[in-house]
Amino acid sequence: MKDASPAKPYALHLGVIALLFALSFVLPDYHHGLLARIMVLAVFAMGYNMLFGYVGLLSLGHAMFFAAGLYGAGLAVIHLGWSVPAAFAVGILCGAVLSLVIGVLALRTSGVAFMIVTMMFAQVFYLVMLYLASWTGGDQGMVVPQPARVLSFGATSLELTNPTVRYMSALALFSIVLLVTLAIVRSRYGRVLVAIRENEERTKMLGYDTFSNKLAAVVVSGTICAASGAAYALLFGYVGSSFASVQYSILPLLWVLLGGAATTLGPLVGTLFMYYVVDITSGYTSAYLLIVGIALILLVLFFPKGILGTIRHRWLGWLP
Repeated sequence: MKDASPAKPYALHLGVIALLFALSFVLPDYHHGLLARIMVLAVFAMGYNMLFGYVGLLSLGHAMFFAAGLYGAGLAVIHLGWSVPAAFAVGILCGAVLSLVIGVLALRTSGVAFMIVTMMFAQVFYLVMLYLASWTGGDQGMVVPQPARVLSFGATSLELTNPTVRYMSALALFSIVLLVTLAIVRSRYGRVLVAIRENEERTKMLGYDTFSNKLAAVVVSGTICAASGAAYALLFGYVGSSFASVQYSILPLLWVLLGGAATTLGPLVGTLFMYYVVDITSGYTSAYLLIVGIALILLVLFFPKGILGTIRHRWLGWLP
């Protein structure tokens, strides 16, 4: 649906960013730290949503892009002693290069075959991280030293271990990725991606190079996921092979489906919902997964397109 007021979606997104900024001053310590983690992982889900929601490609290999950023940044700090900005840039570059290579190979397939191929590549990446345990820490992983997690601007130094600095850093990353994602999906390129999702053959007939457009989407998606992984390593100080497992490819899919695929704010809503449902229910019973399962079933029944997807479909057609 064409929006009569193009400024409305931007105002909504800026309002969400402002709300998250204001929450940093009123949240108790526990929720302050949890929301910082949620924002970083929501960026991971936003990267996944770019490919799954807007292009319609189901991947089970996005954990390797997240882990590429995680290891790229973490190992640059631990083994090479690089600064935080340089390590973050290395993490993003690792994800971009890996996604380009995987995209060129995996996009020769489609549908279920694409899903299987991406999962196989992710499993190979996971096994490589285990094999190189002397560098990566293997199953146990590695802790990024606190003295190395310092962001320096001339004479000014910001410690990423400080809860306020960590929260604001997570918010800055989330805000940038959210606004960039919004700009992409509302651009001509974003509309081409949706056209490919709906009918790739007709899009080819209109003269578009669908392979190049899909490859660009894979690279953008992988780069965003790598940025999330690099930020996770630097902000929370842990690098481990568990983040490269297939489970971590399924989680962003779940978050996107819960929040609403092909909605820019859906990944945040889905990640926020899932984290707090697990957190609250686990505080009352050891059988919290049963309650989580029931909550998810009810959500699917009453919000079949995800929370924001259903709201857009029923009431607010202008939501991007």
